[in-house]
Amino acid sequence: MEQPTHGDYIVVKAKDQGVQVIGLTRGTDTKFHHTEKLDKGEILIAQFTDHTSAIKIRGKATVLTKYGSLDTDE
Repeated sequence: MEQPTHGDYIVVKAKDQGVQVIGLTRGTDTKFHHTEKLDKGEILIAQFTDHTSAIKIRGKATVLTKYGSLDTDE
């Protein structure tokens, strides 16, 4: 049984100044719809919704999901 990703949360912890977290829209035309900039040590909790199909992270950060933890290489 496949579990939907809709409604899942991720946690992003900035390891450096100026980490960007970008929400991307769902649908035929993927577009940026929201951007947050995090300072070192700040945490953002983000959710996948009807409107958000993907989340892009720029900068040095740790990302926590129900599948595990990963760090960006930047």
